[in-house]
Amino acid sequence: MEENNLIKDIQPKSENFKLIQKYILNKYTITICLFLVWMIFFDKTSFLVINELNGEIKKYEEQLEYYKKEYEKNDAFYKKLMNNKSEKEKYARENYFMKKPNEEIFILVVDSTKTKK
Repeated sequence: MEENNLIKDIQPKSENFKLIQKYILNKYTITICLFLVWMIFFDKTSFLVINELNGEIKKYEEQLEYYKKEYEKNDAFYKKLMNNKSEKEKYARENYFMKKPNEEIFILVVDSTKTKK
């Protein structure tokens, strides 16, 4: 009686193994799995390469937005500077130390070694 139980326990396991062998070890299943592994990891258009390229595209799009904003800001400043003579004079005096005739300019430099931290 115990021998019959052992045989019954062994038989379902062997049937499961036959099913595994039939479906998983099938040549088509193996070929499809190898193809998927190749396409995901090794091909030049693999998932990993495409993911990396998408990251670079996102980085360059962010840079493009930054430079567009900087361009708009500088363009507005340029238009304001070219249309207003007093703004042009103020900018030249502050940045290029230009002066009017009979005028003196004093440039004050703070010594950073003597300032308290």
